[in-house]
Amino acid sequence: MKTEPSVRAGYSMKTKHSNGSRAFHSKRKGWKGKFMNMKKVVVSLGHDALGYTTGAQRDAVKVSVRALADLVEEGYQLTITHSNGPQVSMIHKAMTELHRVYIDYTPAPMCVCSAMSQGYVGYDIQNALRSELLARGISKPVSTILTQVTVDPYDEAFYEPTKIIGRYMSKEDAEIEVKKGNYVKEYPGKGFRRVVAAPKPIDIVEIEAVRILADAGQVVIACGGGGIPVIEQHHVLKGASAVIEKDAIAGKLAADLACDGLIILTGVDCVYRDFGTEKQTPLPSLTVAEALEAAAQGQFEAGTMLPKIEAAVGYLEKVPAGKVLITSMERVKDAVKGGAGTVITMRR
Repeated sequence: MKTEPSVRAGYSMKTKHSNGSRAFHSKRKGWKGKFMNMKKVVVSLGHDALGYTTGAQRDAVKVSVRALADLVEEGYQLTITHSNGPQVSMIHKAMTELHRVYIDYTPAPMCVCSAMSQGYVGYDIQNALRSELLARGISKPVSTILTQVTVDPYDEAFYEPTKIIGRYMSKEDAEIEVKKGNYVKEYPGKGFRRVVAAPKPIDIVEIEAVRILADAGQVVIACGGGGIPVIEQHHVLKGASAVIEKDAIAGKLAADLACDGLIILTGVDCVYRDFGTEKQTPLPSLTVAEALEAAAQGQFEAGTMLPKIEAAVGYLEKVPAGKVLITSMERVKDAVKGGAGTVITMRR
């Protein structure tokens, strides 16, 4: 039975010795000549690119858009998606507290909180990026599309919610949430917090609108925060009490648009083996098979790097000729030229 070679730190097979063992050499697979020829990409922004408050967000995006503008200058058409964890939690908490003080105000459901976060995060990104591009002499439309994503009402995630949102609550407030049919989780010594489901995305409702703008060479911001989760019932879209993982929707968005590449920007410069240990080793390149093997070995932490690897694999299974780059905002300009990051491909 033929098996794939074990994952090594960017090693590629070089020779096979007479005793059957293989020698490896560590050589970074550069993006130059590979990614530099690509034009259509999805860029996924993490929490660090946006900040955690409205003021911090405005400051953060002014820095983040410089990296995005660099990519536009290099000739890339960008479709941008972003996280919204801190933002949607802030909105949910504010609307809940408003209802507590003024009983006539109705607390906003999660789907509405997601829509609100898409709007104001997109507003900050598109205005900051537009200004940065104009300062560089580039006149290019930048727009945000309020994007809905259908989910399966029978997704297992609805039976075991894991995504934490909102403020700490007292036991009494938590009991009220439970009576409403919501889930809560206790944190000893701190109180209770609400948890919601994170189902898998099925379809991006506004994908054709995104495609038209992307094909016209415009910069598009879509599927912010994973998209607004909705359930389709007899041609009617109803909001779901859930959130969608940002990485999962980034991979799907890139696949649905048949993009040449997916760029995932995160808090580390590249993917590592044995991350956080003395044996930590950068992985300049991975195939899908190698990434899956490393994931099975527990190399990627759930909730941080693992969702990014899963998004990369999902995209490459739909677009085998595509390429995925995982790196930090600070290193992306070098990474697309082969100087940093991790490149994931279907095969070498």
